[in-house]
Amino acid sequence: MENKHQVHNLIILDESGSMESIKSVIISGFNELVQTIQHTEREFPDQAHFISMISFNSSGNKLLHFLDPVNRLKAIDASTYQPNFSTPLFDAIGFGAQKLKQALTGIPEKNVLVTILTDGEENASTEFNAQAIKSLVEGLKAEGWVFTYIGTDHDISKVADQLSITNTMAFQKTDEGINAMFEKEKAYRSKFSQQIRDKKVSDEGFYEED
Repeated sequence: MENKHQVHNLIILDESGSMESIKSVIISGFNELVQTIQHTEREFPDQAHFISMISFNSSGNKLLHFLDPVNRLKAIDASTYQPNFSTPLFDAIGFGAQKLKQALTGIPEKNVLVTILTDGEENASTEFNAQAIKSLVEGLKAEGWVFTYIGTDHDISKVADQLSITNTMAFQKTDEGINAMFEKEKAYRSKFSQQIRDKKVSDEGFYEED
């Protein structure tokens, strides 16, 4: 493990009430994504992948994984993912990013990929506002972190721009649309690991075609 390059996958998943209508396909898509991260680690044996996952709504942040090696990942199901309440998006990003940043202090050789998945705009945060998250994101990008924002049912580009996130993906809120989104997401994770190996990681153009 000491000789492997650490890759940290932070996933921030909306668990607000509006996600209820797509609950089952989100669960299956996420579980496939977990398998993809496990496969990617096998494909790139010089890398050690870890996952931290937070689901959120106005009842609080749920820490489903934190710094867990990919071989310890558990599938989510209807008991662990229960959409309800409002959307404190900024608080979830702030909580997750700050917690991971603190945990990774002192680890010089690493890459971090942050993926935010939501179907609605911020409407319930009490600790962070857009400017605070933008400052946090810009500081972490300067340290080499890559941020992506995946969303539906709102102006994806507008919200991401507020937060200084340039990598966005919109999806249709249908089974087909969500499945297509997860397929793209899996492909780009493999691409990200190849960029790490080639030492060509950039926060710009993550979802662009080669």
